[in-house]
Amino acid sequence: MVKEAIKTAEIHNSYDKVQREAEHIANLIKNSKYCIAITGAGISTAAGIGDYRGIRGKWTERDKDKKQETKGKSKQVTLNFQRLRPTYTHEAIVKLMDNGDLKHVISQNVDGLHRLSGLEEGQISELHGNTFIEKCEKCKKRYMRNFGCGGKATNVPVIMCKQCRINHRTGRVCNDKRCIMVFFLQKCRGYLMNTIINFGDYLEEDVLRNAIHHAGQADLVIALGSTLQVYPANCLVEMGKRPTRLVICNRQSTSFDAVCCKMEEDERSMLGSRVFGNCDKLMSHIMRHMLSEEELQDWEARREERLVTYDLNRKL
Repeated sequence: MVKEAIKTAEIHNSYDKVQREAEHIANLIKNSKYCIAITGAGISTAAGIGDYRGIRGKWTERDKDKKQETKGKSKQVTLNFQRLRPTYTHEAIVKLMDNGDLKHVISQNVDGLHRLSGLEEGQISELHGNTFIEKCEKCKKRYMRNFGCGGKATNVPVIMCKQCRINHRTGRVCNDKRCIMVFFLQKCRGYLMNTIINFGDYLEEDVLRNAIHHAGQADLVIALGSTLQVYPANCLVEMGKRPTRLVICNRQSTSFDAVCCKMEEDERSMLGSRVFGNCDKLMSHIMRHMLSEEELQDWEARREERLVTYDLNRKL
């Protein structure tokens, strides 16, 4: 029990510590030529989604059930992803991207909040898929929806995935028009499938390849809301330029914490930063160093306008 408590213990740095680290991180970002972010479920907890490795995390509770032989007895809560809205961290990432301070986002999340917040397809590699994106299994065309694209459809031929043993088909078909002869177009009509990566599924090769490409160019990696336990996302944090400059913010220890605390050659400051606490709090302090006071006030004041846009892009 003690070992389990240590594994899931949540730590919060003091207000002063977070302030100091935020200024240091902002300077790292300003001096970076190719900064990327790696995000996990922890950035979405403020939006109402549960994390995975926290005290009450999904995998923590699952492991408890297994050890106590109570599998299936835990209360199951169905989360309505369509009601979730981007957090301060999601919006800060978009602002940093728009300003050229951030080059790419690699996400382990499937909640669709990064794309809803304004990131374009080429700006993010969603390693584990997106609840709101489905793709054609024939021509590979992708469709962004304003509703969740669940699988397990029975109104089309059911095919169980060889890896996860789940039917990925959503019940819809591809309407993309393809030229099969000169002056003659025909709809693809391939079956659409969700893009969620379940246990046992392989990651999409092009998505992983894109993530590796950006990770290899990175001279600063900011990991937000992840314990960095899941492969291959955890392999990407040290794939970039040397020396490794890594920033981690979450509420639990990771196996990469020591990397964050390595010192510069002059021994005056750390190469990276390690902050224990909520991502929104850290990002709010970072943005105060990244934006002028006037720009910050204007951007934060437009939150209500952005919420209206989010609502318009989700079917309730």
